[in-house]
Amino acid sequence: MVNQTDPRLAYGRPATTAEGVAFDAGLRKYMLSVYNYMASGVLLSGIVALLFANSGMAAQVFSQGGLLAWVLILSPLAFVMVLSFGINKLSTPAAQGIFWAFAAVMGLSMSTIFLTYTGTSIARMFFITAGAFAGLSLFGYTTKKDLSGFGTFLVMGLIGLIIASVVNMFLGSSVMQFVISVIGVLIFAGLTAYDTQRIKNMYFQVAGSDFVGKAVVMGALSLYLDFVNMFMFMLQLFGNRE
Repeated sequence: MVNQTDPRLAYGRPATTAEGVAFDAGLRKYMLSVYNYMASGVLLSGIVALLFANSGMAAQVFSQGGLLAWVLILSPLAFVMVLSFGINKLSTPAAQGIFWAFAAVMGLSMSTIFLTYTGTSIARMFFITAGAFAGLSLFGYTTKKDLSGFGTFLVMGLIGLIIASVVNMFLGSSVMQFVISVIGVLIFAGLTAYDTQRIKNMYFQVAGSDFVGKAVVMGALSLYLDFVNMFMFMLQLFGNRE
């Protein structure tokens, strides 16, 4: 059960009150946990991707195509759907386990970047994306402007982006791919700020409840997807191919 005392009331009080200070400390701990999970997930994916690529197995699996390649490509989506639609039924440890499994499988799927792009360009785009992500997330956390109005617009843009990407799989247009990559960077940049504010506001609803742990996992998943997708689109735009 969610704490019936509206935490936003405590949040609005002066920080000198015990309740206000306790709530601020709880919010900082909550957000730090979200970022730690997100960063650890990205690190796990990167390690798995590098090891899988260096083993030679990635080249063998993805060059041949077939069922296994498609399983590795689509498996992360299955984990996301399980978390998204089953989070209320899952225990916190189960949600955490699924998140780590997702990050590992995502690493297998992303291993192709080490076969396509130079290591230098991958590292450069990673740090550029990390810097942009940090700035956008900080903006989403600190801004007083309500970003919820942008949510519908960004989600609609994301749906359009997915449809365009699927269409271009058959067309193979380099111009269309360039446009998709540019729009993709912009959409996930916006989602980074929007999701950060949404995750912060979620704490107002779950503070004091046993749902906090699962909210941390879902928040980390959202920011993970924002970061990784922005990185991939940046790599498509500016990465140097092998």
